[in-house]
Amino acid sequence: MKIQLHFIDILIIGIYFALLFLIGFIRRKKSGKHEDFLLSGRRLTLPLFVMTLVSTWYGGILGVGEFTYRYGLSNWFVMAFPYYIFALIYALFIAGKIRKNKAATIPELIDQRYGRIPSFVSGLFVFLMTSPAPYLLITGIILSLILGLSPLLCALLIFIVSAIYLYRKGFETVVQSDMMQFAFMFIGFIILAVVLLNRYPVAEYLTTAHLPEQHLTLTGGLSTTYIISWFFIALWTLVDPGFHQRCAAARSPKTARNGILISIIFWIVFDALTLTTGLYARALLPDIQPLYAYPYLAAYVLPAGLFGLFLAGLLATVMSTLDSYIFISAQTVGYDVISKYSKKSIKHNIRIGYAITGLVAMLIVIALPSVISIWYLIGTLVIPSLLIPTLSALFNKPVSPKFILILMLGAVLISASWFIIGEISGTFPLNIEPFYPGLLYSIIVYGIGRIRYQKST
Repeated sequence: MKIQLHFIDILIIGIYFALLFLIGFIRRKKSGKHEDFLLSGRRLTLPLFVMTLVSTWYGGILGVGEFTYRYGLSNWFVMAFPYYIFALIYALFIAGKIRKNKAATIPELIDQRYGRIPSFVSGLFVFLMTSPAPYLLITGIILSLILGLSPLLCALLIFIVSAIYLYRKGFETVVQSDMMQFAFMFIGFIILAVVLLNRYPVAEYLTTAHLPEQHLTLTGGLSTTYIISWFFIALWTLVDPGFHQRCAAARSPKTARNGILISIIFWIVFDALTLTTGLYARALLPDIQPLYAYPYLAAYVLPAGLFGLFLAGLLATVMSTLDSYIFISAQTVGYDVISKYSKKSIKHNIRIGYAITGLVAMLIVIALPSVISIWYLIGTLVIPSLLIPTLSALFNKPVSPKFILILMLGAVLISASWFIIGEISGTFPLNIEPFYPGLLYSIIVYGIGRIRYQKST
């Protein structure tokens, strides 16, 4: 389906993409240091750190709209609140350690402590974790509404566009584009929220007169086990490669810590905007497809010009995450895997990584065309395998490399097997989500390995 756009809306969206290309191709002084390409020279100031982290953490915006449309306030309780908690933990206990460490990536951190083979395995997990697939899918859906083309074709086109302007400067392009996209995403949703609040009073429209009663509860009618599963999946934050990259790139440990604390405030504000507008979408347009809640609502209430600005903000919310994940995924392939066996330059290997990243991401989009399903599956498989090895390396609480390898491979196999059994039989064994047995196995193996390591030293 295609939405109708005024010429001025098209012009605004065109300007947005032109600015992205401009950022990607502005000349700068060349440097042969790989830290400049991977981490922008480790010189992110506090404002830059905040803008790039805040904008990068919100890529699944259509999924946020869909969840709010279906389940109301529980979107905040399930998809926002637990992430504040783990972001706070990250800021207080992890961010400074990452900045003090010389490792540019999580696999490199694993390599420092456990060697090449565990590092290689962790690189595969990070590659899966940072697949841009869900964000390609979301961007493809948004562009399909604008251009009238298929979402898959739009997803492929937007990957090519992103890879082109990321090609030259790497992480520096990500940071510079995030500055612009930070502004667009807030402006777009502030405009929509202000128009709605002025035209449709909260006391009349965001009540049970226009919303299902369960939409105004924290659980939204969702089961306790489902909610708890998403709380555990929020552990993703503690091993998120985007967090690691930005903390490693910060000017100082203090910048990394304070940057996350300030980012939490911006996330709370943005969540308030997306939650409010999502509830309005359910109240005003009760019969639309939930995935399109935000663009359809904006088309319903915004005039020409403001509608284009909102669509640019919607694209910016996704593109900021898409750009970052494309680069991290390509970096994982090129820097953490290929460079270990190739004499070519790191930049050359990362550029090969772009092609591999695009191919795998498009295959995931075709096989699993659901944003929430992609998030759930990746979180379920990867977090139990990656969480404890990463934290043990960071906090210098090691086990033997053999145990860490058994932990990583066993956890992913158990979670994957549990998931497959559930898909085949229609219910998970013992009605337990596959995340839990994988994480429990990981904890047990680490505990045994830690005891044996302490006895041997």
